Amino acid sequence: MESTSSLQVQISNRDILKIALPISLALLVPQINFITNNIFVSGLGETELGTAGITGVFYLIFALIGNGLNAGLQGLMSRKAGENNPAAIGQLFVQGLWVAMMFALTGIILTELFAPYFLSSSLHSPKVYEEAMDFLRIRVWGIPFLYMFQMGNALLVSTSNSRYMKYGFWVEASLNILLDYALIYGHFGLPALGFNGAAYASVIAEAAGMLVVAGIIFFKGFDKRFGIFAHYRYQPKIIAAIFKQSSPLVVQWLISILAWLLFYIFIEHKGERPLAISNTMRNIFGLFGIFVWSFASTTNSMVSNIIGQGKSDQVIRLIKKIMWLSFGFTFFLCSLINIFPGLFLDIYGRDQSFTADAIPVIRMVSMGILLMSFATVWLNAVTGTGKTRVNLAIEIIAIVFYTAYIYLVLRVWDLSLVWAWGSELVYWSSLLILSYAYIRYGRWK
Repeated sequence: MESTSSLQVQISNRDILKIALPISLALLVPQINFITNNIFVSGLGETELGTAGITGVFYLIFALIGNGLNAGLQGLMSRKAGENNPAAIGQLFVQGLWVAMMFALTGIILTELFAPYFLSSSLHSPKVYEEAMDFLRIRVWGIPFLYMFQMGNALLVSTSNSRYMKYGFWVEASLNILLDYALIYGHFGLPALGFNGAAYASVIAEAAGMLVVAGIIFFKGFDKRFGIFAHYRYQPKIIAAIFKQSSPLVVQWLISILAWLLFYIFIEHKGERPLAISNTMRNIFGLFGIFVWSFASTTNSMVSNIIGQGKSDQVIRLIKKIMWLSFGFTFFLCSLINIFPGLFLDIYGRDQSFTADAIPVIRMVSMGILLMSFATVWLNAVTGTGKTRVNLAIEIIAIVFYTAYIYLVLRVWDLSLVWAWGSELVYWSSLLILSYAYIRYGRWK
């Protein structure tokens, strides 16, 4: 049984790392899983590897909508943790599950209705379109499991129990890798489903991950501590509060990923090689950005908790501590990939010309990741203050600059892939400047 100790956090490197490092470990597992998935898919051909980039970004739309719900709910629960109010945390968590299921059902319906039109009008290759649609019609059934998984993780992070997150991620990733191997190529007596095998594997693995997190919540006694079963009924007022907090974040993530999807569509028009390289770059962003996102999530939770304690005057000091830790860990990882880029690229089994074309892009992507290590901390600090509409405004401004850049570079000037990925510098610098300015001079207190 989990103890009933204080839910309040302290402004110290120890408390920051206590929350952030378990999140990093948890995030590392699915990134390894994602890369392994792409390695299996790359064995089917370069076209399939490129198609994996398109479908991955499309599904990421729904995953990041879940992230928006997660971030909003996590901020609300962290505020109640700062107030040492476990009953309110339980209420928010259960109502958050109601909201998540509404979004999941909407996502499944919208994919079936609009994905064929959107992809057919955007992609030039009929083969890429057919593979993408077949894959997505299977893959979207993982959305409900994914959202429940994310809501469970929001509960663990906001109550300083992020150390338990790793178990759900480990089970999900291990099962996904095993089923990828079995279902893509037909091993262990299972049918060889090719590209669609990866979709079935992911759905099954997400369901397993969700069940593990649910088991942790009950096994560790969190259901009793936070009175989860006492709040299972639909409560419109709390639902409205969650919507008010989360909706701007959902729209923020949606705008962001739609801009990234536009980027991939522009890249697809340049051919299969640039698309395949860009898919590997997305893997790099995922793998080498794990510390970035873990410290970002930690910032949201801790800023909200500190404000809940009535210590708003210490928020900027906390943000700076987290920012430099985020940069330090990220700099280490980026140094490794720039010293040994071939070791990472060779795992995809492509020829030497692919590696030679990709290495200059890695240099640009690394600079983007380092800038991201600062920007995400300040942006999630804005989330932690509860001013999520400001988050949305900052995102919209940054996306305007980003979209203008990629349109000029890829469609008007037709520059190289390296310059195309320079868009990350434009995007993250915009977010950093605007978020810093708001926290430093805005009326969030």
